[in-house]
Amino acid sequence: MRKLIILGGGYGGLAIANELLEKQLPLDVSIVLIDRMPFQGLKTEYYALAAGTVSDLELRVKFPVDPRISLAYGEVTDVDMEQKLVHIEGQESLVFDWLVIGLGCTDKYHGIEGAELFSTSIQTFSAARQTYAQLNDVKPYGQVSIVGGGLSGVEVAAELRESRPDLNIRILDRGPSVLSAFPSKLQSFVAEWFQEHNVEMRGHVGLTRVEGGILHDCNSTTPIYTDVTVWTAGIQPVPLVQRMNLPKDNQGRLIINEYHQLPDYNDVFIVGDCAALPLSPSGQAAGAQGKQIAEVLQAIWHDKTPRLGKLKLKGVLGSLGKKSGFGLMGGTAIMGRVPRLVKSGVLWRSKRHLG
Repeated sequence: MRKLIILGGGYGGLAIANELLEKQLPLDVSIVLIDRMPFQGLKTEYYALAAGTVSDLELRVKFPVDPRISLAYGEVTDVDMEQKLVHIEGQESLVFDWLVIGLGCTDKYHGIEGAELFSTSIQTFSAARQTYAQLNDVKPYGQVSIVGGGLSGVEVAAELRESRPDLNIRILDRGPSVLSAFPSKLQSFVAEWFQEHNVEMRGHVGLTRVEGGILHDCNSTTPIYTDVTVWTAGIQPVPLVQRMNLPKDNQGRLIINEYHQLPDYNDVFIVGDCAALPLSPSGQAAGAQGKQIAEVLQAIWHDKTPRLGKLKLKGVLGSLGKKSGFGLMGGTAIMGRVPRLVKSGVLWRSKRHLG
């Protein structure tokens, strides 16, 4: 029996598994999905879990139940490309014929002293739970600082404002404003929402050091005091990928060919945040890439040449609490209640494996 091992049951890994199970899988091929958790966590909604506006049960998606796929749980510690082995902490190593690496990302701290030690994260299900615990324990009128004014930082700040109207909330960013990568029209809309809801926005902040309760800005001699610091200021591939001595882009993501394979190991595919794509990391990009990888695998198994189109995204959506949002659809900016409703619809479909 030939074996396909998928490392990571996130948007990319699960898209591959579901696509393959919907098709006629060769009788001599089995799939093994390995994840540290017994379910997929909907990572695009971890901001709500951290803010306390949803329970973790609402963000769990069951893995497929099918005799053609087996599930394994644990921490992947290493991959031996030459011997075709996957090493799992405390378990026997597994042999693969084809491998998919879709282990996602971790926070990037940009070498800032104390950032990892004295801030909290939303990059994993477990981290988001811990962030919720810290935020929930902040006393009324306490101060929460969110480092990073991108999409994740904005969503955390807005959701927390609805969850805890008693708190002082600020967003710190090294750029001039929040959502600096978005059109100015959207930046202004979000900034106005924050002003109306008493969320402080502080730009041109260059953090040099993070301590317990104090942030140090190289552009100011005045310390920034805080009760909890939430880190949303950048991501990088997981440590396992960081350790791999293989060609990478300037963000540390693995270089892949047109079929999403490692150029030197065509039986190994890279999906999601670990892959050097011409797109910003997102669940949507990972899912689209996963569907193409499933096409390539089907072509390999049936001795055909895969024909892949260009990866295309439908757009970007962000929430401002439960009643407002913003987005870019086909290059057009949308703001207000409609994009928030669309985002809710996307979440509903994700829970049911509908794309």
